[in-house]
Amino acid sequence: MQMASLKGILTRIVRQFKLTYVLHNILHPSKLQHNRKLYKKYGVKRSIYQSLGNQNFKDQAKDIPWLDRPNAIESLKNHPQYASFSPVIQQQLNQFVTDGYMIIPGFFSTEEVEQANKDIDTLLQSNKVGFHYTGRKIMQSYKHSPVINDTFFRRKELTDLLSFIIGKPVIPFQTINFLQGSEQRAHSDSIHMTTQPLGYLIACWIALENITDQNGPVVYYPGSHTLPYLMTPDYNSGNTSLTIGAQSNTRYEDTIDELIREKNLQPSVFHAQPGDLLIWHANLLHGGSAIHQEGATRKSLVAHYFCEDVICYHEISQRPALFDAEVSQKLPQK
Repeated sequence: MQMASLKGILTRIVRQFKLTYVLHNILHPSKLQHNRKLYKKYGVKRSIYQSLGNQNFKDQAKDIPWLDRPNAIESLKNHPQYASFSPVIQQQLNQFVTDGYMIIPGFFSTEEVEQANKDIDTLLQSNKVGFHYTGRKIMQSYKHSPVINDTFFRRKELTDLLSFIIGKPVIPFQTINFLQGSEQRAHSDSIHMTTQPLGYLIACWIALENITDQNGPVVYYPGSHTLPYLMTPDYNSGNTSLTIGAQSNTRYEDTIDELIREKNLQPSVFHAQPGDLLIWHANLLHGGSAIHQEGATRKSLVAHYFCEDVICYHEISQRPALFDAEVSQKLPQK
């Protein structure tokens, strides 16, 4: 346990230096080549290996996702594909526009959920996956589990729906498995996984067991997706030209807490059954509530998707997103 804590401390120290990421980028050129075309399109005057943040975009792109536009409800109902969805999905699509999220009960079967949990247990026991330096997250299990990759992460029924919602084809980016609740403070995914133009990210949260008040359910703030995007220039991040502020993420979350109080945003809690699906907007404020039962698990799978033809980066850590080889080969090159 002490070794794990020491590793976490050292990792946080190393991650404060932008040069760390630049060197990492240089060692993985194939995962960044697609940005040459995109940087030219969006007027970014930087090497694809350099750090990248909101401050590097001289002019913010005017394009926004179609369901973020003023006439979104009308456009949604007039879309020829809208009528093909069930009444339940239609209602949830309308809710996504107004509240920034949608819920589809039982999207995945009990058998699929059981197999996913078995795969995670097996992968942990064989050391093919492990916990992120935070001690809560299991990153990129889809690379080792065909069930998680094919049945959950890249399921065509799901990716087609996500592409419809966001208005561009989605690119599967990452998976995160949890065995326990994250207890993470409220945040928008767009501070961690950012796009230019803004808004072209979408996330899924899948329950892999019963989720109650006892095991730390997801908490989210309906309607918060309509607030302005909060980027590092908008709060005291502590960033310099060479470093990332040591308390940047904490200060960001403090700012979000203040915003929630200022706007009197009211939380909702996602109580779920195994296989239930929660989809949320790139800018929806959400987090993990407290675990009230000691030792309780909260098995779940989170999947994030960027969109084609947009720049993808990480605002907190000021770095361009790296796409794995199987994705990069399909992206536009220089």
